Amino acid sequence: MTTASKVTMLRILLIPFFMAAALLEFRHSDIIALALFLVASITDGIDGYIARKYDQISDFGKFIDPLADKLLVTSALLIFVQWGIMPAWALMVVLTREFAVSGLRMIAAAKGDVIAAGGSGKIKTVVTILGICFMLATVNMEMAVGNQIVIALILLTTVYSGVEYFAKNYRVLEMK
Repeated sequence: MTTASKVTMLRILLIPFFMAAALLEFRHSDIIALALFLVASITDGIDGYIARKYDQISDFGKFIDPLADKLLVTSALLIFVQWGIMPAWALMVVLTREFAVSGLRMIAAAKGDVIAAGGSGKIKTVVTILGICFMLATVNMEMAVGNQIVIALILLTTVYSGVEYFAKNYRVLEMK
């Protein structure tokens, strides 16, 4: 296993600790949850940097890195649903986009094509990570309006990037 993949695996291993800190009420658990989420999020950039700089791009890394991202984001959004600060339907929109884009990529891969991450997908990721950090940082404050704005931004960038992926790559779905 490459160093880059080990960093990715660290992100996955941090998820249960993040969730425990977020869901169990103990002294400073909110700060610990935010710190764990931040560390896990930062590993996404680190593993990509290591993979490119040291030529550690592997099939395993191509599989596990996006999976780790989806697991981390989904765990945070699930927590928000449980806390009652995010509606379940909003999480379903995010998950639908993730499954649809992953399916599109699988179809492309089966045809020998690769769909690279687009700019809107990267913007969606940044908006989502920053939004989650905001919601975690303000969990003990009355931030209903702020949370709704964050959720709206997450949904807007999620839907836009999903539509863009399909608009730019519709040819993958054509029968040949």
